Amino acid sequence: MPDNYSLYLVRHAAAAKRGDAWPDDDLRPLSRSGIEDFTAVARGLAALGVRIDTILTSPLTRARQTAEILARRLEGAPPIVEVQALAPNEAYEDVRAALEGVAGQRGVALVGHEPCIGLISARLLGLRHPLEFAKGAVCRIDVDTIPPAAPGDLRWFAPPKLLGRMK
Repeated sequence: MPDNYSLYLVRHAAAAKRGDAWPDDDLRPLSRSGIEDFTAVARGLAALGVRIDTILTSPLTRARQTAEILARRLEGAPPIVEVQALAPNEAYEDVRAALEGVAGQRGVALVGHEPCIGLISARLLGLRHPLEFAKGAVCRIDVDTIPPAAPGDLRWFAPPKLLGRMK
């Protein structure tokens, strides 16, 4: 398959601890270390020459903040679009419908949550079991079109510490 279209799946970075400080989990932000660590990840992606045309993100605060860090560090500062389909417990068919809104773009990032982002990766790859994403991990799946018409190819899957070391 030619490397025409790339999907970058991103799990949000480390967030503040659940608890009384954040009774509404949807509003829980990234932790200070999550911000620092994912800033290094985004720098690593930029060093690799990753090109993204649009970032689709879950509307939850921690995912949105991860998407914002990514956009700031990439060339061209790609636009961010919040899509409910990337919130926890949404259906893959809704993710596919969200991808229809960016049809034809060469590089699209999807920023979401576990276990959903792992399940989405499995569907995109035609696997029966999800990939497990650490906080701040990123994978690249190349597909025939956006939205994909057939299973894609996993090009790489990198933990945040590896991407954070890229210069």
